[in-house]
Amino acid sequence: MSTERERNAQIIAEFRANEGRVGGHFEGRKLLLLTTTGAKTGMAHTTPVIYLRDADRYVIFGSNGGAPRHPGWYHNVSANPDVLVEVGTESFPASAAVLEGPVRDELFRRQADRDPSFDEYQAGMARVMPVVALTERTI
Repeated sequence: MSTERERNAQIIAEFRANEGRVGGHFEGRKLLLLTTTGAKTGMAHTTPVIYLRDADRYVIFGSNGGAPRHPGWYHNVSANPDVLVEVGTESFPASAAVLEGPVRDELFRRQADRDPSFDEYQAGMARVMPVVALTERTI
């Protein structure tokens, strides 16, 4: 059995080799690669994340596969909101902002309507799934 790190490495390689398209669990889903700076290590970490497009920003969700804790990338963007986003063949710097209240709830609902597994994940967790907006930064 492979570790999460090994699975992510395979998905990342497939994403980059196929202009942002992957198979398996993520086939047909909108997927981006998020590179964050580790909150504790200061090292770069790249993670495949499902997204929802909302006007000029990308919105991502801290489902962590329904796990009881927030994903590592969430802790990283909370400590350092400067990230790198890869979508398809594009790559750009972005700022991450944790969304709360009605805006968070509306975007979560849009995603869950599109992909009911998000409702299933949320129903099985004691935590509230984070919703984070990624907005492109100009250099």
